[in-house]
Amino acid sequence: MRSILIGTVLLSIATAYYIYLALPSTISEPWKLMYVNALIRGMMKLSFVAHHLGLTSPFGLVQYYSAWADVKRIESSTTVRVTEACFGGVEARVFESAAAGQEHSLKRGLVYFHGGGWTMEPYYLQCMTMAEEYRLAPDARFPDQYNDVFQASKCILTAEVVAVSGDSAGANLAALWRNRCEKSKHQISSGPVLQALDFNTPSYQQNAHIPILYRSFVARFWLEYLNGEQKLVPALLANNHTALDQGQEITAAKAKTDWTKLLPVAFQKNYKPVVPLHGDPKLLEKLPGLLDVRAAPLLADMKVLKAVPPAYIMTCEHDVLRDDGLMYATQLEEVGVDVTVDHYEDCFHGCLSFAFGPFGFSVGRRSLGNYIRWLKENL
Repeated sequence: MRSILIGTVLLSIATAYYIYLALPSTISEPWKLMYVNALIRGMMKLSFVAHHLGLTSPFGLVQYYSAWADVKRIESSTTVRVTEACFGGVEARVFESAAAGQEHSLKRGLVYFHGGGWTMEPYYLQCMTMAEEYRLAPDARFPDQYNDVFQASKCILTAEVVAVSGDSAGANLAALWRNRCEKSKHQISSGPVLQALDFNTPSYQQNAHIPILYRSFVARFWLEYLNGEQKLVPALLANNHTALDQGQEITAAKAKTDWTKLLPVAFQKNYKPVVPLHGDPKLLEKLPGLLDVRAAPLLADMKVLKAVPPAYIMTCEHDVLRDDGLMYATQLEEVGVDVTVDHYEDCFHGCLSFAFGPFGFSVGRRSLGNYIRWLKENL
């Protein structure tokens, strides 16, 4: 009995040690976030271990679980009929009203690209006008995702009624939609990931270990997306790919992501740029997508940025990607695009995904409410 008690106490201490994180006092519902983060962090680490053992891809276990959970939750009901279809060679689920007397008419709509690091779960594009959700292969690599979402959804875009939106990696896919198709009224981005040239912006430094998206995780996602080797994570985090000896092409690209000029002074605080003197000259050969505007929308030229429709950008203070969104907003404002920035001081990455259910957060509900309100007023 005594040994059971001691074991229980030790297990409780170990569990508390694993769950507890020293979080900023301003973050929303910190204890709930700790529990959510423990689950996500545990699943990610198991997936990485399986990868090191040669059993799966870096995010293989997470993909498997996401696919299983998705199959379990998607089914027809008395009010909604769910069927499988194919659009432009991309698998899709079609959601149709099962109620009698529904008239087909043109309605306001939203094409939405879900987050997930391009690779962590089966990728989806959801069109709320047509109730269509497009499923993209989780083992795809850049630029497959970019091309597939355009091919699958271009037929439903109508300038008068449809906006293009996304969160995190989905916001990346949506950011330069105007460059491929002029039929969109607005662009809405939440916690967008828009560049992989600087992993030491102020928000990367400030929020490197803040749930639910760690700085090292972002580098892993980029490498998986760009078909790079995971062993390159330390080099990316050290900005070795943008060292001063990497040539004019990288210098010109870095100028477009210079946060000392693009970020509001209040967000720069006391942080300083991290620019190594010497880097790995082969990094750009291994990862040419780093300089591809389709992967890194912050590298777009002025002509492309001018074509972006009025934009709504949501950023979170406790998010490593905060500065990507703020820099993008500055770029758009400088070329005359109408931009609304909605910044949340108590928010963390992906809070829109935590508006409902057992892991719902008050900031998730608040941000979603403001997001929908903006859509109603502007779409």
